[in-house]
Amino acid sequence: MTYRRLLIINIVVIFLVIIAGFVAYYLYNQSILYITTDNAEVTGQQIPIAAPATGKLTDWHGNEGQSFQAGATLGHVQVSQGNSTVSVPVTMPQSGIIALDQGVDNGVVAAGTPLAYTYDLNNLWVTANIKETQVNDIKPGQSVDVYVDSEPGISLKGRVASIGDATAAIFSLLPQQTATADYTKVT
Repeated sequence: MTYRRLLIINIVVIFLVIIAGFVAYYLYNQSILYITTDNAEVTGQQIPIAAPATGKLTDWHGNEGQSFQAGATLGHVQVSQGNSTVSVPVTMPQSGIIALDQGVDNGVVAAGTPLAYTYDLNNLWVTANIKETQVNDIKPGQSVDVYVDSEPGISLKGRVASIGDATAAIFSLLPQQTATADYTKVT
């Protein structure tokens, strides 16, 4: 082997060792300083829009994805009172975007029937489930970075508002139980 070839091989090996060192340091730093989870969901306060009276729903235009201000009229319910008909407006209880539209124009509705559901997209939060071994490393007020799958490459800034005192298994529809009295630890 020539001296020049040996020198190139040594430089490449040293370069690869340096890159591997940086990658190892980065991964170690991420695992020690940061807590991550894939078990999270973005939620908000669901606001139902209900029929104000029993009658025929007319002029309905509360379509999914549309944004409305508080007090906006989404349609009317025609109520028969004796020989006359009264039109009662269906209004938006607060500003938001329609997430689910169940109103059918010219359909008969009962008072209190949900016609649509809306969310205020300016008031959303993330509920994240983390391992119980990491709970002591999280404090209310800490800053967090949130990455949402539907918006790749975008980091949202937030803070920890509160820490729940129960595990996800407590709220499960089918909690884990055993009939044999053996115990399996789950983190």
